[in-house]
Amino acid sequence: MSEQSVKDIEKINTLNTEQIVKYRNVTKSFGDFHVLKGINLDIYSGEKVAIIGPSGSGKTTIIRMLMTLEEPTSGDIIVDGKNLWKMKRNGTSIPANEKHISELRGNIGMVFQHFNLFPHMTILENCMVAPIHVKKEDKKEVQERSIQMLERVGLGNKLNFYPSQLSGGQKQRVAMARALVMRPKIMLFDEVTSALDPELVGEVLEVIRDIAHNDDMAMILVTHEMDFALDVADKVLFLDQGVIIEQGTASEVLEHSKNERVQAFLRRFRKI
Repeated sequence: MSEQSVKDIEKINTLNTEQIVKYRNVTKSFGDFHVLKGINLDIYSGEKVAIIGPSGSGKTTIIRMLMTLEEPTSGDIIVDGKNLWKMKRNGTSIPANEKHISELRGNIGMVFQHFNLFPHMTILENCMVAPIHVKKEDKKEVQERSIQMLERVGLGNKLNFYPSQLSGGQKQRVAMARALVMRPKIMLFDEVTSALDPELVGEVLEVIRDIAHNDDMAMILVTHEMDFALDVADKVLFLDQGVIIEQGTASEVLEHSKNERVQAFLRRFRKI
């Protein structure tokens, strides 16, 4: 057994056995285009999951539905034991209202490809706005926590800078700090290095690596960084044409896959 396989097994053995997210027969269509075709997936508390696959395979749609940015066409997504998109009323399942969705969404943080920072706010204010206005938390406590998180991502000396004064890598680190300030149970990363200049990729991956190795939240990472996925992921999913073709430990999928489609993808990718 390889050193990486032993490492994977050790990581999995330390995971919480509680399922924090469940997808059950989830589909998503845009008109006649079927993006996702019956996704079934379990994610455990503290588990780090990487989703890989060709462009257009539905990777981002999986996490956008969890963040409630896209609604499933059919199927169920369960978050912390509650159906994200449905609720019970008088014993009948009905579409969830905004209060129900907002309550569950409060446990989820997401970092996007293009940062999505407020340009008219300092980076400290960017981190503080959601906990204060969405979660109604105490401003002083939120400020202290925001400073802590910005220091953690290496930006403690730029609290009063505006996004326009930062590099792309620094903006992405602000976006990560902002998500962490919300104290989520689940963190989603959507190809967060794809919009960065190559020399800035490393600094962002290093912050995510720190979060993955030291925080107990579940994480889902849509990524094309295969070596990074091998390092941080407990589980890797290979998605193609809206279907999970293979899933297993990082080593099983990225180093020892027997699936010809996965092998062909990885060969092409390693030639880039």
